[in-house]
Amino acid sequence: MHPYLFELASLMAIFSFAIVSPGADLAMVMRQSLVHGRRAAIVTSFGIGASLMFHLTYTILGLGLIISQSIYLFNIVKWCGVAYLVYIGVKALRASKADLSVAAVKDGEEGKGEQSLLRAFGLGFLANALNPKAVFFFLSIFSTVVSAHTPMAVKFGYGLVMAICLIAWFVSVSLFMTTPRMRAAFGRASQWIDRASGLVFIALGIKLATEKAH
Repeated sequence: MHPYLFELASLMAIFSFAIVSPGADLAMVMRQSLVHGRRAAIVTSFGIGASLMFHLTYTILGLGLIISQSIYLFNIVKWCGVAYLVYIGVKALRASKADLSVAAVKDGEEGKGEQSLLRAFGLGFLANALNPKAVFFFLSIFSTVVSAHTPMAVKFGYGLVMAICLIAWFVSVSLFMTTPRMRAAFGRASQWIDRASGLVFIALGIKLATEKAH
């Protein structure tokens, strides 16, 4: 096997577990699906994928190592992430009841009024970009799996494949969560969905606040 293919296969084997693990990204996509509909959730998924390339870029350029070794920089990223998660959690807790019926989202209509594509993209991007654990994740797997002699262009190619897989996973989640059966199942519990997702975001923010640089 070509060494680059072996590196990519090793990266994807590790990354596949990280993709499906519960976290702020999954909570965001599920809430977007149930509250704002399929289009918003899919655009949010692309925002998450774009933020992966953001993490990968500074990791490849060496900034990830600098951040991981600097308590000050780590704390800046961490507390920005905490503030963002708590903010969207509070917003969800204060949200009014949405109409999640099948009719309300037919042909792309949204339950709570149409959310702009830019906002949907930004929600996904920030949910991932402000996660300091991603700094250590990408730094660790690229330093242990990818050779220092691998060309930078190939490393970016690895990242592109990972981003495409991440987007495909969350788009699949979006499509599943916005099927008529799923919308009907959650239609009567829209406020509880907001409350639950709000508590999840706040809990993730509190968990992140307790994280320490290693």
